[in-house]
Amino acid sequence: MTTKSNIEQLFKTHYSRLFRLAILILRDDEAARDIVHDVFAALLTSGTGDITEAYLTAAVRNRCFNFRRNLSTADRLREMYSTEIFETEPDEEWPDEALLEIVRVTVAADLGYTCRRVVEMRFTLGYSYQQIADELGISKVAVYKHLRHTIDVLRKKLSANG
Repeated sequence: MTTKSNIEQLFKTHYSRLFRLAILILRDDEAARDIVHDVFAALLTSGTGDITEAYLTAAVRNRCFNFRRNLSTADRLREMYSTEIFETEPDEEWPDEALLEIVRVTVAADLGYTCRRVVEMRFTLGYSYQQIADELGISKVAVYKHLRHTIDVLRKKLSANG
């Protein structure tokens, strides 16, 4: 069983590396800090036995992926298209309705049925790649390729519209 002093030592040893990992995945300092702290707080309450570096890494990575999965569609779009050059003000709504309408029209007009269905299932219904693959009778790789194609089409359309 891991004691409080063992967890403190693990924290001192691994915190900075785990924090950098979380920042790489999330691109959000505050959320990354919260997730790493939550992992260590969970260790205090769980009484888990031998804790390895691999265990800590997997725990942080999984919590980061869960955090991203639970973001709203607007937050996912904001994250996908944000850059260091273009930052929005916190009170500014982005993506705005005009941009979302361009995305909706492009998805409806420029994509085939399967691509449209994959986009709807992923971003509107929140299905995982495996759930989409099972529902449509295609592989997870095909789901990824449909989403990749959709992103390429949207980037071209949005670049053309400025």
